[in-house]
Amino acid sequence: MATSTGKIDFHYQGATYQTWYKLVGNVRSTKAGVRPLIALHGGPGVSHSYMTPHADLLASHGIPVVLYDQIGVGQSSHRKDAPKEFWTVELFMDELESLLNHFGISGDYDLIGHSWGGMLAGNFAAARHPAGLKHLIITNTLASMALWEESTAGLVKQLPQNLQDIIRKHEKDGTTDAPEYQEAMMVFYKQHVCRLEPWPQDLTVSFAAMEEDPTVYHTMLGPSEFTITGTLKTWTIVDKLPTIKCPTLMMNSVFDEAQDVCVLPFFKYIPQVKWVQFANSSHVPFFEERERYMKVVGNFLTKV
Repeated sequence: MATSTGKIDFHYQGATYQTWYKLVGNVRSTKAGVRPLIALHGGPGVSHSYMTPHADLLASHGIPVVLYDQIGVGQSSHRKDAPKEFWTVELFMDELESLLNHFGISGDYDLIGHSWGGMLAGNFAAARHPAGLKHLIITNTLASMALWEESTAGLVKQLPQNLQDIIRKHEKDGTTDAPEYQEAMMVFYKQHVCRLEPWPQDLTVSFAAMEEDPTVYHTMLGPSEFTITGTLKTWTIVDKLPTIKCPTLMMNSVFDEAQDVCVLPFFKYIPQVKWVQFANSSHVPFFEERERYMKVVGNFLTKV
């Protein structure tokens, strides 16, 4: 499997940053009806590593895949000193455009976004109306942060009462870095982020990258997946969904953090949309039901 890595200069607000990427396959040599797929990782601020299963699509369907670390995490530029106003959806949409232009594929490509990456991908499709975007995939993500909070709050209420009490106490006291809070959070994650035991190495690498520099995650999201205090707290794309014109695949899972309540607007308001749900997965079906996931994604991208 041919792979290459590199860094792209990304110019933003008078400064130059670098975006690290990994290309699997060759964006210039695709068969008819197949386009490069750009994969947007989640977090925000969790590195690309856990998205590497999508490289399977090259072998199974001939689809070249571009993975990258968004600015602020992994091997791309970091800005620990940046004010919170720096970390915006516009920043990451500009970075995505920079990536597309670097590879010369802005006129013909597909896009997949997972979790926060799905928010970014949907926002990009709805706000910038990119003519070259042929297929959009939004997986295990949300249409508004208010609906995400409703989804995760319902899941937290299913935890044992002692864990709920620990979570509430430390969030009230502002001590979410306490070991018992972290342990309670991991119980939630092992039920609704990834149900495999142990977690795949690529997933642990991505979370380790976030822990090494949590600037983006804490600034835009908050201390955990279910406690939203960051700049994305009021984010919504619901009113923009009817403007997404390309064929769209949306996916979530039965045990997902992204329960049906927070993905339903995609199905209701995107004009050309298909909804697939995974019965035996949580937030990362590309690990938990890898074979079926790749078949669903590959067939959508090559047969629509």
